[in-house]
Amino acid sequence: MTIVDEPIIEEPEIVEEEPKSFDLTMTFTGDVLIASEKNYTSSGSFNEYAENNPPTYFLEKVAPIFEKDDFTIVNLENVLSDNDLQEIEKELPAFWFYAKTANTDILTSSSVEVVSLANNHYGDYGLQGKLDTEAAVEAAGLLYGKDDKTVYLEKNGYTIALICNGLWGEWQADSIVKRIEEAEAQSDFQVVYFHGGKEGIYTPEDWKIRAVHKIIDGGADLVIGNHPHVLQRWEEYNGVDIIYSMGNFCFGGNRRPKNRTIIYTYTLTISPEGVLEAKKGEIIPCYVYTGDYNNYQPTVIEEEEVKQQVLDFMHGNADSPM
Repeated sequence: MTIVDEPIIEEPEIVEEEPKSFDLTMTFTGDVLIASEKNYTSSGSFNEYAENNPPTYFLEKVAPIFEKDDFTIVNLENVLSDNDLQEIEKELPAFWFYAKTANTDILTSSSVEVVSLANNHYGDYGLQGKLDTEAAVEAAGLLYGKDDKTVYLEKNGYTIALICNGLWGEWQADSIVKRIEEAEAQSDFQVVYFHGGKEGIYTPEDWKIRAVHKIIDGGADLVIGNHPHVLQRWEEYNGVDIIYSMGNFCFGGNRRPKNRTIIYTYTLTISPEGVLEAKKGEIIPCYVYTGDYNNYQPTVIEEEEVKQQVLDFMHGNADSPM
């Protein structure tokens, strides 16, 4: 009998890859108001557009940017409810905004993951309106923050605290700093996304500048503002980026809002050990709408001269973005 030796099979050498650094990218926009005043559906209103267009229509020109990031964060400045609500009393002139809960599809279909409810229209329809709005965004799978609720965003073990808060006076800086201190125990990087200041002015008030600087001295790693409905400048203070106002974005509030806005992307590079290695912000100039009247469809500006005017303004080299 012939004995044949079994072939020797060598096991392949397993080479373990070295852990690599990774990027975490956040995208911010200004005021997103996906509703009409008092839920009206009159011709040309946002709600009329929502009834006659697919949800993807509104953000389709900017969705490719949102789809590339880890988290897209917007200020949701309206109530969402399927109930018949009664608006609260306000000192006139005033506006009240709400829409059906189906309008959350506008956000989720275009890769928005997080909304802030820390704004002056979240309470337009009282407690029931607030509860309905929170239920609507939760049902849609959206994360949300407000004055008493911090959002935690995580990737590969690295955690961002998103602190959404009103900023209606310099005095509120202290309470925001307290929220930062509380969040530091559960996060690696703290973002303050505030709402406040005077409407319609391109220059932030002195009190707002002092408040934001105090917030940064208190531990904020990035500060983004909303509410004036127009852009206000970018600034770096003690190594921290600030945008005092992002202006309007997808905005159902009226047919002729100021027609310049931005998208702001902010990328953190994190080491395998979870240490911040680098950070970088990018301003992307946009139109709030195209055409003669608001078509509720923000679009990246392609014309170099128009784009440069926005960038010059944001960096303090022009008095207006227009």
